[in-house]
Amino acid sequence: MDIVIERMGAGGDGIAAGPIYVPRALPGERVRVHPGARRGDGQAAALEAVLEPSPDRVPPPCPHFDQGCGGCAVQHWAPAAQAGWKRARLAEALSRAGFPDAPVAPTIATEPGHRRRADLALRRTPRGAIAGLHVAGSAEVLDLATCAVLDPRLVALLPPLRTMLASLSALKREGSAVVNLLDTGPDLLLRTDAPLQAGDRMLLARFAEREGLARIAWARGAGTPEIAAQHAAPTIALSGVAITPPPGAFLQASPQGEAAIIAAVLAALPAKLKGRGRIADLHAGLGTLSIPLAARGRVAAFESDAGAVAALAAAAGRAGVPVTATRRDLDRQPLEPSELTGFAAVVLDPPHGGAPAQVPLLARSAVPLVVYVSCNPAALSRDGRAFAQAGWRVAAATPIDQFVHSAQMEAVVAFAR
Repeated sequence: MDIVIERMGAGGDGIAAGPIYVPRALPGERVRVHPGARRGDGQAAALEAVLEPSPDRVPPPCPHFDQGCGGCAVQHWAPAAQAGWKRARLAEALSRAGFPDAPVAPTIATEPGHRRRADLALRRTPRGAIAGLHVAGSAEVLDLATCAVLDPRLVALLPPLRTMLASLSALKREGSAVVNLLDTGPDLLLRTDAPLQAGDRMLLARFAEREGLARIAWARGAGTPEIAAQHAAPTIALSGVAITPPPGAFLQASPQGEAAIIAAVLAALPAKLKGRGRIADLHAGLGTLSIPLAARGRVAAFESDAGAVAALAAAAGRAGVPVTATRRDLDRQPLEPSELTGFAAVVLDPPHGGAPAQVPLLARSAVPLVVYVSCNPAALSRDGRAFAQAGWRVAAATPIDQFVHSAQMEAVVAFAR
C-alpha cells in the first residue's frame, strides 16, 4: 500500500498514521510498503519504493546500510536534518519531564569515521569466520567489509582478525569482540564459546605482535576476562592523564564527542564553586569527567566497576590530580542527601537505563547544581521528572551527536535550584 510518512520515530523509523513503522523512510515522503507483523501499538512495514522522496534524502555513504546493517539507522538522511531531529528529541524529553520551556542549544555534530569502539559479533561458518554487526531486528550477523562510522584503523583490523579467528579453536560457533582504540593501538577483548588452548594463546600472541595490539584479553562466555597476550601497557590519555583501562572498558564513542561532553559539563559549572569547591562525579567510569573536573575543584568519584576504580585511582595518584575514587554500586546503594552535604555540584553520567534510585535523592538534597549526562532521552525524561517536582529548573541543555547516523544521542543537562 502507499502511505505518507508523518514523522521520525525514536528508533529512526519513519512513522505513518496507524501507526505504521517503516525503516529507511523519511518524514514527508510518500512510500510504497509491504505490511508486516504487529509492532507494539501499530504495525511494521517493509519499504518497497520511495514514490516522492524527501528533499533531505541523501545517498547512504556505506554499502552495508542497504543490506540492513543494524549499526546505523539514518545514513539516508541529511546531517542537518539529523541534527534538528536530535535537538527536537531532547526538547521533547525535557518537556515530558516537566520543563516545556527548557533552553535547548543547537546540536553539536561530530564527524563520521572517528568512532573508537567496536562491539562485534563473531560467527564460525562453513566459509570461515565472520566478524560484524547484526542485521537490524535479526540474529543474523553481517560480515563487515567497511564502515562509515568506525575509525579506519579499526576497519583495517577486520580482515586479519577474521583470518586469525578461522584458526582459533576456542571459537566453535559464536562469540564476540570488543575493540577499543587506545593511544597504544587497538585493545581487544575476545569472548568465545570454548576454552582457550595453548595453541590459541600462541596464535593470539603472534596476532597481537603482527597487528600492533598491546593487549588481548579473553573470557569464555560471560566470565571474567584474563590476559591472553600482552606486549606493552595499553594506555589512553584522558584530558592529558595517561590511564590503563581494564579490558573492554567503556569509552565515549569518539574523541570529538568526549571533548564536546566535557566542554558542556564545564560550561555548566559556575565560575567560582561555593564552599570548598567539592564536586561529586557519579558513575565516573575511568574518570573521563573526573579528571577535567579536578581543574575546577576536588572531585569525589563513585563507580561500581572495580577495574575502572582501580585504573582511575592509580592514574590520578601518578598525575597528582585531586580525585578520590570509590567503588560503590549507585543503583543498589545510592548516595543519601546527608552524604551529599557540602558538595558544590554533582555530575551524573549513568548508563543507558538512567539513575532511578539516585535522582530522587539528588532532587531532595541541598546540592545547588546537578549536571546530568544522558545517552537515553527516555531515561532522562523519567529521571528529570523528580527535579521538576522538587522545583528545580533547567539552566542549560546541549544535545551532542556523537553516535553518527544512529538513533542514539548524547545530552548534557544542567539542573539548578
